[in-house]
Amino acid sequence: MKPFASRYLLVAVLSLGLAACASAPVEQPSVPAQADPWAELQQNIASNELATAEDQLTALQAQAPQDPRVEQHQRQLAEAYLQRSQIVLQKGDVNAAATALARARALMPQAPALAAGDAVAHARKAELDRAEAALKAAEAKPKARVIDPTAPSTVIALKTTDSRALRRQLDDIAADVVSYQCEVVFQVPRKDDAPWLKTLLGKRVHKLDSGYELNQRHEIQRSLPAQVVLVPHQR
Repeated sequence: MKPFASRYLLVAVLSLGLAACASAPVEQPSVPAQADPWAELQQNIASNELATAEDQLTALQAQAPQDPRVEQHQRQLAEAYLQRSQIVLQKGDVNAAATALARARALMPQAPALAAGDAVAHARKAELDRAEAALKAAEAKPKARVIDPTAPSTVIALKTTDSRALRRQLDDIAADVVSYQCEVVFQVPRKDDAPWLKTLLGKRVHKLDSGYELNQRHEIQRSLPAQVVLVPHQR
């Protein structure tokens, strides 16, 4: 009887184990939460990924044209483009400023509140108009030939050993002096070098603008070859 009882007990234990396994819940694989497209759009605007953000906004607008978040993000994107335009214009990149400004202008009128009495929207439009005026003024200004208009000053080594090259160089320097109202500082190794350089530049500036008051001086730098420092006062 004992062997039979042992076998019976073993069968009972195995049956209980199988029943427990059958009743245990099956763990389902976790499904990642779907990303919020509006949050992604907001993040791209904040990260200055404006082209990507504009594509996202276009897609979301097509899916839900009446969603109030469309207008909200249109404004944010237009303001971001406007800010980019102002920054790159200050750096002297007129083409990039024009591109960013065109995108801001294209987005701004799409906001319905702009046609109503929305003071904020009209203030943004006025800011956009001022930016466009600054861009037009920058485009109308002659391109710099030898200086960096965004830098406090530009140092140019003078080609004093080649008279023809020096004269062409002074032509370009004179053009930038007049366009950007530059103060001129000649740094020369010998005192005798200064007068004739000043005379050559003065004649060219006078030819471009007879009424221009040229501000030029010189410094003796014996350890350096002849060079000129241009300090623009109109940027």
